[in-house]
Amino acid sequence: MNQDYIVPAPWAVIEEGFEKERVKSSESLFSIGNGAMGQRANFEEEYSGKTFQGSYIGGVYYPDKTRVGWWKNGYPEYFAKVLNAPSWIGIKVKVDGESLDLNTAKSVSKFRRELNMKEGWLGRSFEAELQNGTKLKVKSKRFLSLEHDELGAINYEVTPLNKDVSISYEPYLDSGITNEDTNWDDKFWNTLEVEEDGNKAFISAHTMKTFFYVCTAMSNTFTVDGKEISLTLKTSKTDTYIGHVYETDIREGETFAVQKYAGYITSFNHDKDDLKKAATSVLEIALEAGFDSLLSKQKEDWATIWSMADIVIEGDVKAQQGIRFNIFQLNQTYLGKDARLNIGPKGFTGEKYGGSTYWDTEAYCLPFYMATKDQEVARNLLTYRYNHLEKAIENAEKLGFKNGAALYPMVTMNGEECHNEWEITFEEIHRNGAMIFAIRDYLNYTGDYSYIPEKGLEVMIAVARFWKQRATWSAKKERFVILGVTGPNEYENNVNNNFYTNYLAKWCLSYAVEHTKKVAKEFGSDYKRIAEITGVSNEELNSWTDVSDKIYLPFSEEEDVYLQQDGFLDKELITVADLDKAERPINQKWSWDRILRSPYIKQADTLQGFYVFEDHFTEEELKKHFDFYEPFTVHESSLSPCVHAIQAAKLGQMDQAYEFYLRTSRLDLDDYNKEVHEGLHITSMAGTWMSVVEGFGGMRIKDDTLSFAPKMPKAWEGFSFKLNFRNQILKVAVRKDKYTFSLDTGDDLDILVDGKQIRVTSDAAVEV
Repeated sequence: MNQDYIVPAPWAVIEEGFEKERVKSSESLFSIGNGAMGQRANFEEEYSGKTFQGSYIGGVYYPDKTRVGWWKNGYPEYFAKVLNAPSWIGIKVKVDGESLDLNTAKSVSKFRRELNMKEGWLGRSFEAELQNGTKLKVKSKRFLSLEHDELGAINYEVTPLNKDVSISYEPYLDSGITNEDTNWDDKFWNTLEVEEDGNKAFISAHTMKTFFYVCTAMSNTFTVDGKEISLTLKTSKTDTYIGHVYETDIREGETFAVQKYAGYITSFNHDKDDLKKAATSVLEIALEAGFDSLLSKQKEDWATIWSMADIVIEGDVKAQQGIRFNIFQLNQTYLGKDARLNIGPKGFTGEKYGGSTYWDTEAYCLPFYMATKDQEVARNLLTYRYNHLEKAIENAEKLGFKNGAALYPMVTMNGEECHNEWEITFEEIHRNGAMIFAIRDYLNYTGDYSYIPEKGLEVMIAVARFWKQRATWSAKKERFVILGVTGPNEYENNVNNNFYTNYLAKWCLSYAVEHTKKVAKEFGSDYKRIAEITGVSNEELNSWTDVSDKIYLPFSEEEDVYLQQDGFLDKELITVADLDKAERPINQKWSWDRILRSPYIKQADTLQGFYVFEDHFTEEELKKHFDFYEPFTVHESSLSPCVHAIQAAKLGQMDQAYEFYLRTSRLDLDDYNKEVHEGLHITSMAGTWMSVVEGFGGMRIKDDTLSFAPKMPKAWEGFSFKLNFRNQILKVAVRKDKYTFSLDTGDDLDILVDGKQIRVTSDAAVEV
């Protein structure tokens, strides 16, 4: 834990007191989104202190030309930058001619910020004394509409506390913005037109190179003490900016409020020549509904999401706040409405990492969306990768692979690889396997085999071809080896025979053979189509089986464990417990050379294999490997604690499991890795959900049957969650003395609880 200012609350993230040094961290933590767009929690009024301004639109990016010290053949031409979009939240406030700015105000008191997760809005209030002696009370509330996902709304109000004043509001749009993250300081946006129509304002712009067209629009209304008033506007305008200035005299104690309606209309969803017309329509909807009506609908829509997605934890407010924060941010990032979008590692909260998707989606996010929404949302995530198969084949061809072998990208917006660290991009090839075990997980959870012949088998074949070609026959070992890779533990680069990578390749080849034969036997017309497209043959299947059967898995007889890679035991094996805390996190304190020579593990690697293929190993084997590798794990990846929480719970090591759970659920709230100012760790938040459901709930799929082996942390009095399993909504409630299972929807359901079969009926809860 590196910060502790967030007030514990079950349904809200709350900050009390204004501290300039934590502004950027809070901008991340209080971010809002609606699946189509999002923004950091920047102040509406001007702020001259240190800030990270950011508003983002789903799917909109810029191909920032790769910048490296030494170019290598095969480098991607660009890194996909998540773009800071034209800003629409700004409202300049002047009181008797002086700007309201918390950085320069004489004093700020009673500052309170709240991210209301239950209802989906961001609120802020404070009192300030300006340099001219005027004292003010300020309140704001804003949200991004779930119903109208091109629209956001702000209610901003000022009350003078010690005298009558003249207040000026200047709500504005600004396309003269820059990115926090850029390789060459390129201009990312080209502003085409700045215009107005009555009290509506519009900025039309497009991204450079990618030519996404965006119309940013706004309109405003005003009230004094809740009664609507009309004001005359003056226009402030440049080539990239338009502000509408409204001024009136306000008496001491009166509240002057502006309601700002704004948002983005993009060529992603509209013809580029119709953007202003579509923007006008969106603003008219907002003006007709009004702020309170839009907010009421927002609360209803979030209630619908929470009715399925909520996890209730009794007796531990920080744990409760943590899980809801994670679930809330996941739903703000991706709602499954648009199969062209995906779950970026920072979502709409920052620009680091770029791209719209990593392997995190398949490895960590899919289970959450599968269980808390309907299976079409999960299928859309798989379809996203199927639609990028041609690009994945092109990625592999650039590296010399042939015959339709596919290498899925480490980072992408459109299927093309756009990550430019060699040791990650071209060595961390294990992500290819995540595409396949995601299909396995979808099949096991939904029972929907139709995806395999329709789309999934083509992906399996292409990935199997990659692994077949990537493996090398070692005459010395008389086994196939996989050389020069980086496993999930990115603190080891260019190693040979990473256990996780080798085991994943072995399984992918075997799984592809199994399902190619099944489709050929049971789905003849689909197989004929696939065979014509891919040219797959029985001879090729036999070659995959040969490689799968003979892949080398490094193992230490002395330690009785699989080795993370061939040279792991050559390292100086000093555990994390013996590492000086002043040297943590090592990725911020050590040279890269020192990290690579150390035994320290960034995230679950060999243990990731034991998680993904849990049924392939005994509990005794898991314990040996957990006890061997966890002491060397520094958990400096956001994806690490959740896997360890699940495995510790399975092993009954509940104190450890609870510690890992708190770390994953409050990773950002408590800023464990000292980097929350850069944005939140969205994809790892799905791992938090897994920690509860798979870890403490012990949920698994065994022989097409939901299975549970619940375990309770000592600090909790109980917990509950829901699962949408094959279109049946099952509620699971765990207390220290009993488990309760009930069906919200669906027919009778047979489940396993601690290995015993239980029938849950639609008309009554079952206690165990």
